[in-house]
Amino acid sequence: MGVTTGAVWGRAEQQDYRSRVRGTLLGVAVGDALGGPADALSLAEIRAAYGGQGLLDLAPGHGRRGSVTHHTQLTLFTVDGLIRAQVRRDTGAWHPPTDLHRAYLRWAATQRDWGPDERRAEDGWLARQEWLYARRDPTRALLIGFGDRTMGTLESPKNPDETGPEAVARSAPFGLLVGWEPQLVVQLAVECAAQTHGHPVAYLAAGAYAVIVHALARGDSLDGAVQRALGLLTARPGHQPVCDALQHALGAVRQGMPTPARVEELAGDGTADGLLAASVYCALVGEDVRHGLCLAVNQSGPSAAAGALTGGLLGALHGETALPPAWLAELEGRPTLLELADDFAMEMTQGPALHGPAGASPGWLARYPRA
Repeated sequence: MGVTTGAVWGRAEQQDYRSRVRGTLLGVAVGDALGGPADALSLAEIRAAYGGQGLLDLAPGHGRRGSVTHHTQLTLFTVDGLIRAQVRRDTGAWHPPTDLHRAYLRWAATQRDWGPDERRAEDGWLARQEWLYARRDPTRALLIGFGDRTMGTLESPKNPDETGPEAVARSAPFGLLVGWEPQLVVQLAVECAAQTHGHPVAYLAAGAYAVIVHALARGDSLDGAVQRALGLLTARPGHQPVCDALQHALGAVRQGMPTPARVEELAGDGTADGLLAASVYCALVGEDVRHGLCLAVNQSGPSAAAGALTGGLLGALHGETALPPAWLAELEGRPTLLELADDFAMEMTQGPALHGPAGASPGWLARYPRA
């Protein structure tokens, strides 16, 4: 799997990129946190619990306001795996899906262990964050997919009938590989999604989402980003449901004022293609980030996934400063998210200064071991 060299990074470009990386990761997390308490509720139940207009602010979940779910946890480990893949290139080993799988197995350990095991030096710094050792309603597909060390592939995927949105919801970081060609971003996201979600609807939706984020992080409009994704998907077998869903989302924008009913219609029965369409729609029609996120989570489908997907799009599009400050102030794990985002941006823009065949920063290798 190859990669382009990317653009020359001036200071202004680095600052813009870092803002988009931060915005994407914080956007995923804040949308996840907003939707989490409503995840198992119908729209009628959401309105009964939170008032006639629905859920418009962070609500308690898992013992506090602003708590995140497995969507954010896995997004963080996606970032960790991507950094580790870059670091491992120095050894001549270059197979990012394997590095991502190892990262996801480290997440799986957080779901069964009491806390970090300091004896495992190869875990790196992220797996030592104690707050991540909390089981936040991971689905059966995730637990089975990462339940052993066998890696699912496109030829032999895990859970081949699984169409849920969980693999899409962890795929935003692939889109932040702005130095990669779009078709390679799609391929990596698709291969990594098949590790838990082996149905084409699920893994192609993950590829589409990643390449939409990729175009946004490169400065494209959301409409343009969706068109780019459609162009890349059409050559892949099984693309029709995902392409149809995205076209449906674009068409729905022209059908009047946004309503929960329209979001529910796009989301359908909560499969990956429906949640992708709903999130694109909410990001397109939202008056601002807060409005777009509230629109995404106030529906009867998987609200946490819808919020996470919409938040990732809006964060990549607008950067971190567009996100609601009051929600960020209460967001669980924000210091970890920011530290990881900055590490990712530094690796992608200044990696050769951190590690290479001739030498490496000991501190960087302690954080992101080559093992």
